Amino acid sequence: MPEILVRTLSGVDRSLEAAEVEEFSSSLKGELIQPGDDEYDTARAVYNGMIDRWPALIVRCADADDVIACVNYARRSDMLVSVRGGGHNAGGLGVCDGGLVIDLSRIRGVDVDAREQTVRVGGGCLWSEVDQATHPYGLAVPCGVIASTGVGGLTLGGGIGHLTRKYGLTIDNLLAVDIVLADGSRVTASATEYPDLFWGVRGGGGNFGVVCSFLFRAHPISTVHAGPTFWPIEQSRDVLRWYREFIATAPEDLNGFFAFLTVPPGPPFPEHLHMKKVCGVVWCYTGPEELADEVFRPIREFGPPAMHGVQPMPFPALQSAFDPIYPAGLQWYWRADFVKELSDKAIERHIEFAAEMPSWQSTMHLYPIDGAAHRVGAGDTAFRYRDAKWAQVMVGVDSDPANNESLITWTRNYWEALHPHSAGGAYMNFLMEEGQDRVQASYGENYPRLQDVKRRYDPENLFRVNQNIRPVASME
Repeated sequence: MPEILVRTLSGVDRSLEAAEVEEFSSSLKGELIQPGDDEYDTARAVYNGMIDRWPALIVRCADADDVIACVNYARRSDMLVSVRGGGHNAGGLGVCDGGLVIDLSRIRGVDVDAREQTVRVGGGCLWSEVDQATHPYGLAVPCGVIASTGVGGLTLGGGIGHLTRKYGLTIDNLLAVDIVLADGSRVTASATEYPDLFWGVRGGGGNFGVVCSFLFRAHPISTVHAGPTFWPIEQSRDVLRWYREFIATAPEDLNGFFAFLTVPPGPPFPEHLHMKKVCGVVWCYTGPEELADEVFRPIREFGPPAMHGVQPMPFPALQSAFDPIYPAGLQWYWRADFVKELSDKAIERHIEFAAEMPSWQSTMHLYPIDGAAHRVGAGDTAFRYRDAKWAQVMVGVDSDPANNESLITWTRNYWEALHPHSAGGAYMNFLMEEGQDRVQASYGENYPRLQDVKRRYDPENLFRVNQNIRPVASME
């Protein structure tokens, strides 16, 4: 075995001995991967192609016992550790340089209890797998907008998506987690068991342990009326002013996130719109079918639109609609904020940058987080910004690494222009590695309580490759 340098928690690199690796490997049921192995480059790759990290060891865990073995090994070895679920994290925090990656991708069971309307989901599952399992029962769990996203990362960060206005965030539908803590113990956290830990995992990210399974409440969702409405980019000012008023008073059965985008060059989009910059809203209506026409009437009549693509479809079809546009491996650069008010001045700045999107896959989204999400108190879960109206994100995206500088420059400049109009913090799932000030701003008044939970369950900050909540006594 070639010499492998390990990044330790204390910051001093050390060599990894072959005998040590062999002993660790023999304790596992899953697969241990190290530099030089055929699977190494595949195993270390994540969704964001801009991330290129080189772990010392990667373990594809077979079950929770493997997770426990990994946590104990990392703690005893003073070894940097990261946890990978679906690999979608914006900053690529599922992998780490020189450390141990606990890869959950083999822990993927989905068990639906149709009578109780609950779903137990393995920590390595993708949302597409949850949708495929729940849809035959006419059920769905509120999640995001990309089906290839991992369940773990999206849930632990909050979970904003097509069903937010109707059923709240993903964490508002979380009933329990099966979690391995930093001391290697495995517990179930819920409203009645380890309630402080359960409070923390609902928005606190992967700071408190490795979640091996989630128990969710599901809802009766099968066919939805969904799809995009596009308007010419020149109408952006009027559309944004209309949208901010319309969505605030729309029935909670209707969700719609605003976007600046370039129309993809293929079906189902009409050829005359291919590669044209537009503004639009992606809708999802979950209410009675007989009321759909009336609900969408003011939308069709505003503009008029360049395209109104709303139609009945299975909910999983909506969830997976963006997956072909954004396959794994593209170059991504993110910036985000919560927004309480979409002022006329903010709209003017949005329009400036929308005209300069640096690639056809670059975009800006405004996700509404009102409705049911507002009926949960700011201190009821770790997710703090219950009074925000939107989660705003700008992303520069392209397939060619040669264009990274233009992606980063546009995204940063866009964010800097709009940040003064924001609520201050951002949705955790949209953050890159932006420093402790941004983490604290995004948790606001909940941060001291999160520090206390962190001190109780991970006092040495073993789980630090994340949007890190430092224990009260930790100074690293």
